[in-house]
Amino acid sequence: MPTRTDEQDHSVELRRAIDRTGYYPEVVADGVEAAVAGERVVQFFVHHEPTFERDEVRRHLSVVVLTPSRLILAHTDEHDGDDLLPEPYTSTSTEAVRLSAVRSVVVTRMVANPTSGPSRPAEVVMTIGWGGVGRLDLEPAGCNDPNCEADHGYTGVLAPDDFSLRVSAAADGTDAVSGLLAFAEALSARTQS
Repeated sequence: MPTRTDEQDHSVELRRAIDRTGYYPEVVADGVEAAVAGERVVQFFVHHEPTFERDEVRRHLSVVVLTPSRLILAHTDEHDGDDLLPEPYTSTSTEAVRLSAVRSVVVTRMVANPTSGPSRPAEVVMTIGWGGVGRLDLEPAGCNDPNCEADHGYTGVLAPDDFSLRVSAAADGTDAVSGLLAFAEALSARTQS
């Protein structure tokens, strides 16, 4: 979905983008509006992602909103009934992060046929880190002695992995790729120290 970059309030455009997904727009908009809490919407990105699980299609909607002071993330999923709620239901989770807390905005661009010169990315992954969630990748440690049988413990990397969003031109369209790049650029610009 397209994003917006100027200093106007884009709340109306955000609501239209949520409505266009057709995915429980009243439920999604209610959660997003509550999290935005009346702040001006500087930029947004809406991503509808269906997934296939056996014979069923499950839908997931991510909405990221940039306000003058915060990054809002909203996720809505649909569920079959369970023991607590026997009928099908949705769950919407929102998180508000102070812009001053955002530590990193990582953008990975996948460009097809790079030897042909500059071209639009075919895929983009945006990863935002603020220290709320980390990923620890461990592997056995070793030494340079090929005959050593000692236990050297483990070595690893702790990487922030709070939020990632991936879009591709093939699945989501070129406008979605451009929109995510524009959102990432606007967020990066507002998280400068």
